[in-house]
Amino acid sequence: MSDFLAPLGSTVTDGPLNQLLAMGGPVMVVLLAMAVLGLVTFVYLMLLGALYAPRLSRKLRNLIAQWQQTPSEVNPQAVREQTGRLAKLNPLQNLVINTIEARQNNQDDRQVRETSARDAQHGLEPFEAPLKIIEVIAALAPLLGLLGTVLGMMEAFSAMAATEGRANASQLSGGIYEALTTTAAGLVVAIPFAALAAWIEFRLRRIHKVVNSTLVSVLTVTPEAFSGQQEVVSRAVNEAPVAAAASRPRPESQEKPATEALSNQRFVHATG
Repeated sequence: MSDFLAPLGSTVTDGPLNQLLAMGGPVMVVLLAMAVLGLVTFVYLMLLGALYAPRLSRKLRNLIAQWQQTPSEVNPQAVREQTGRLAKLNPLQNLVINTIEARQNNQDDRQVRETSARDAQHGLEPFEAPLKIIEVIAALAPLLGLLGTVLGMMEAFSAMAATEGRANASQLSGGIYEALTTTAAGLVVAIPFAALAAWIEFRLRRIHKVVNSTLVSVLTVTPEAFSGQQEVVSRAVNEAPVAAAASRPRPESQEKPATEALSNQRFVHATG
């Protein structure tokens, strides 16, 4: 039975974890766990960006162009009903539709702007936590590598002290090897994640810029732009009968009594 379990025990003792411990000590395991966590976070961030990232689609551009040209013809409820399932995951489209609906309802301009800014910030919040995790990994990996270097040098000098300075190269090589391995591993983990963090931050800045420019395009259309058209039409309809009545000629029977009354007043005044 012991002969049967011997290969299994040798496999466990010679497994990857023990090899990492032999190469760089416990710090190497921590670095490996951080690398796996960073990789999973990056994959999650890419999937999140593909589904829920604010994006300016072609339909959204057409909606904004129609809102700028003929705002009275935009129906937010109809646009919301015609939106597909995938497009509903776009926070920018929901933000634009809600802002247009608030402008058409003549809500307070300051309140609309504050609500739009708050909703835009909420649309970018899911990307902040994964970015922060990647930034922390990129910052901590070199420090952990440095910690492994210090621990390895301490082990090397401890071996030298135990032999009262008569340690040979084989006794010192273990600590020095561990020190150099953890330093290299820390840099190998830190450099890619630092580059990924910079790229993700650049993408988030571009998305934030797109959201701001889209909101500016929507908010520049004031309520007077689409309520003024209705006022002009209603005013023209109301003033048309008055103008027609004013331009209509008066009957002679109405003009004669007025002139006769005026001439009679002048005659009485003249005769005293």
